[in-house]
Amino acid sequence: MSALRTPSFLARFVLKAIRFYQRNISPLFRPHCIYRPTCSEYAVQAIQKYGVGKGCLLAGKRILRCHPFHVGGYDPVP
Repeated sequence: MSALRTPSFLARFVLKAIRFYQRNISPLFRPHCIYRPTCSEYAVQAIQKYGVGKGCLLAGKRILRCHPFHVGGYDPVP
């Protein structure tokens, strides 16, 4: 599935919450994400591509891998 989906009401709500975090909360902490794109941007891309259910599942799995003992690096949304 290469085209972005039209977001549902729930997806729009979750995307706005992530954008709020990116603009207002994330800048308060030093950058420490070991991945590119960052975990929050990955979540946005996954939700836009797959919808809120699968997108949040992919984002959650990604966040669980985001720790100092993992290599990190470039990890795009599948």
